Amino acid sequence: MNHSFEVDGVEYQLWLSRCREDYRLCLHDRVIAPVAFSHRGDGCGVVIIAGESRPIRFAIDGETIHVHMSGETRSLHYRDPLRTLATSKQEINQAVARAPMPGVVIGARVSPGQAVFAGTALMTIESMKLETVIRSPQDGIVERIHFKEGESFEQDAVLVTLLEERT
Repeated sequence: MNHSFEVDGVEYQLWLSRCREDYRLCLHDRVIAPVAFSHRGDGCGVVIIAGESRPIRFAIDGETIHVHMSGETRSLHYRDPLRTLATSKQEINQAVARAPMPGVVIGARVSPGQAVFAGTALMTIESMKLETVIRSPQDGIVERIHFKEGESFEQDAVLVTLLEERT
């Protein structure tokens, strides 16, 4: 799954995928494997990166994770990819629902011209055998569905375009 964090004003994109009993971490052009985390309770745990174990302390405050490891403390601000991409604006009076990851359309749940409310299921996608429901970021009218059932798309592709409903 794709994740985005901000650390000291810099945004980092990373991809985490299952690899046997551990995970594979892709950060920029680097692949780090295996990566594992064991939680011991009370904000303590052990991170294992490429076979090297490091004790870690952490505290979670909403979408901010404070991490202390190897003598340094960092605050990581999590950027929810579904919320970030779904609410990005193309132009005034128009909103889009974007793909949080590459995948295939399983099926559309709405039709062009249909009025929707914020949170309405727009379509279901599949990525890495995981189904995800793409929801409307706001109230509006479905202007266009950009991909048909069975069509594949890349991360950040516009899946559905909405027009703001005028009152």
